[in-house]
Amino acid sequence: MKISSNKFQNLIVMVILGWLIFFVLIPNLLVFFTSFMTKDSSNLIELSFSLDAYSRLIDPLYSQVLWNSLYMAGIATIICLIVGYPFAFIIAKLPAKYRPFLLFLVVLPFWTNSLIRIYGMKIFLGVKGVLNEVLLSIGLIDEPIRILNTEIAVVIGLVYILLPFMILPLYSSIEKIDGRLLEAAKDLGANAFQRFVKIIIPLTMPGIVAGCLLVLLPAMGMFYVADLLGGAKVLLVGNIIKSEFLITRNWPFGSAISIALTVLMALMIYVYYRANKLMNKKVELE
Repeated sequence: MKISSNKFQNLIVMVILGWLIFFVLIPNLLVFFTSFMTKDSSNLIELSFSLDAYSRLIDPLYSQVLWNSLYMAGIATIICLIVGYPFAFIIAKLPAKYRPFLLFLVVLPFWTNSLIRIYGMKIFLGVKGVLNEVLLSIGLIDEPIRILNTEIAVVIGLVYILLPFMILPLYSSIEKIDGRLLEAAKDLGANAFQRFVKIIIPLTMPGIVAGCLLVLLPAMGMFYVADLLGGAKVLLVGNIIKSEFLITRNWPFGSAISIALTVLMALMIYVYYRANKLMNKKVELE
């Protein structure tokens, strides 16, 4: 018995839709519903409407954690952009036969669990780790540098994990640049810097914004990076959410923080959508 292509496509759509409903929509609705409930030490939540969880978000303690998360995630995003842009540009300008191998090297770290890689980074940055041993052996330092349990270690870990998420959208945008535009600008007297600022940056802005979103948002929630590399001194929003759900058992407040993070993500995606739309309109006008 043969199944028509239309029926097969409908079946695939139904499976995907069912997956999204049961494993994305419903869990998020439950989190949203829980954020308006009251904490109950025996039953986790009490079915009593309350805004206490959201009112705690403006507490200076949690506001400071949110600011620190944005600060470290922002620094990690800027570093990823500074490192990832030239790397993606070089890949995009190399002969086509070399690009698949270099892109393979970019995605190769995804084959290993990120938690294992962070443990490797912890060994690398330790007082007796590889980094200090190399610096001591070449005489750059006289005693080991203490990097672990600092914000610097957390930022290094975030960059280490999230750099591929910056490179891939940048590469996709740079590869689509029409070389004739650069040649025309060169013929009109524009130097390399002017071509980069006036043509390359605007045309790759969607990739820049997409890469920044893919790095910034996950960076705020990677609690295991802060736990392993920052110790108890450095906290991200993800650490607070984990603590509220698993330790203090305050599910409404943990849900409220999660919803706030989701709203922030939606706002940034909207900014990306607007930037992409404005850039396309500008290109059409030119």
